[in-house]
Amino acid sequence: MKNNRTFLEKLLDGAEVKWMPLDEVANIANNARKPVKSSLRISGNIPYYGANNIQDYVEGYTHDGEFVLIAEDGSASLENYSIQWAVGKFWANNHVHVVNGKEKLNNRFLYHYLTNMNFIPFLAGKERAKLTKAKLQQIPIPIPPLPVQTEIVKILDALTALTSELTSELTSELTLRRKQYEYYREKLLSEEELGKVGFEWKTLGDVAKIQRGASPRPISQYITDDPNGIPWIKIGDTSLDSKYIENTAQKITIEGAEKSRILKSGDFVMSNSMSYGRPYILKISGAIHDGWASISDFENILNSDFLYYYLSSNTVQSYWNGKINSSSVSNLNSDIIKSLPIPIPTLNIQIEIAKTLDKFEILTNSITEGLPLAIEQSQKRYEYYRELLLNFPVRE
Repeated sequence: MKNNRTFLEKLLDGAEVKWMPLDEVANIANNARKPVKSSLRISGNIPYYGANNIQDYVEGYTHDGEFVLIAEDGSASLENYSIQWAVGKFWANNHVHVVNGKEKLNNRFLYHYLTNMNFIPFLAGKERAKLTKAKLQQIPIPIPPLPVQTEIVKILDALTALTSELTSELTSELTLRRKQYEYYREKLLSEEELGKVGFEWKTLGDVAKIQRGASPRPISQYITDDPNGIPWIKIGDTSLDSKYIENTAQKITIEGAEKSRILKSGDFVMSNSMSYGRPYILKISGAIHDGWASISDFENILNSDFLYYYLSSNTVQSYWNGKINSSSVSNLNSDIIKSLPIPIPTLNIQIEIAKTLDKFEILTNSITEGLPLAIEQSQKRYEYYRELLLNFPVRE
């Protein structure tokens, strides 16, 4: 006969699971007199927990050991209630319940169970979730035999450790790939390497049109929902790891665009203040905000990918920094951009250099994109097994 027992039923092997109120199987600390104001805290190295993770580091502590922290209120959400695991010395403020199991309840088992629990029936408040101590005490907890709790914890902790290890490995790999990419970018674009194939120095202003963006005022009068409006390209339309700007959150009217600077697909923009000098290539035509500087009309002399890599290089970033820090200028104005010396080999050589760097960028980006995906998949695997292992029979 086929064995149709679930994974959990095999672990229990017929053992009874009792459901008991939390206050009967766990110690719930009094959280009424733990100061939350920064003026009452002294800076130190002890974690200071609130409803949603560590908020500060302080000198004193309220607890020492292994505890489950359950949000009382604060920014805890109904959909994903905040459950934290605290170990060692820590300070818990009055927005979090501090709980640890008694002799029948493994602390870590309680933590895993609560992360899988629906708290909505126990919460008060609509705009801001709140879990009172009275409601917390009533939460029913399944109590299988301690050896079963221990085995469940062992499995779920192993999956948690796997996620952490995977994250660490992928992050280290990403750091290494970025360093390799930067090394080859700087080497291939160096005067020494380019000298082997031949090049000439020009200033960027000699080979491209440099302009500053312009914002029509007041901008609110020119924002439109018309599908035929002109894309309004702002700093907020960028993505940190992207080479391109492909869409915009807003559009402006044709009249507004005429008071701005209109660029075509393939042109470059760079922020001229704050995190200045980071280049982006436009994949769309549109009007640019006055926080941008633009580079256009270079196609006959410069390959756009080669130009992108050169503008991204440490050499160029150092040039911008030197120009701004050695003068009273606080932003990357058109004159500074025009003055940038740029080595220009033949277009064929530029294309070959860009193809080589593309390979490193693709590899780096694949890891960058794969990192959150791998972490998400690992987390889903943990959640899958958590559901299998903690789906106890509903109490009668």
